[in-house]
Amino acid sequence: MASRQNLSHAFEIQGGDFGKAGCVSLEIKEILRDLGIDPAIVRRTAIAAYEAEMNVVMYADSATVMLRLNPQGIKIALDDKGPGIHDIELAMQEGYSTATDQMREMGFGAGMGLPNIKRNADLFELKSTIGKGTSYKIFIDLGSEEKT
Repeated sequence: MASRQNLSHAFEIQGGDFGKAGCVSLEIKEILRDLGIDPAIVRRTAIAAYEAEMNVVMYADSATVMLRLNPQGIKIALDDKGPGIHDIELAMQEGYSTATDQMREMGFGAGMGLPNIKRNADLFELKSTIGKGTSYKIFIDLGSEEKT
């Protein structure tokens, strides 16, 4: 079965490049769809990947994203080089945002990014070091039901 193959793919994201924002998550979505992964799981993965990608574009200098697929699930590991998150607990609250006015004018910064990742992932781990960057680990179980 195609969805049970082992796959590994790396991507790079450039911070501040709003013109290419969403390209990595779209490529991840297409890879998973082409492999025949359940559409509900593809949707959840694409949402989580997009939110993480947008955080890089908005706040970090750059990031490396690693997509891994195995028989158990989909793993996305993202490590960015950026300012880090000062208060992760606060950042996880719906509606909290440090977006600039310019970002808000472009339609970003509603404060739903991290909560949306958590909502769509079966496991979500976030670690951040001030002045160095943030690391995201997202896991979506291939056997999981659609989350709401």
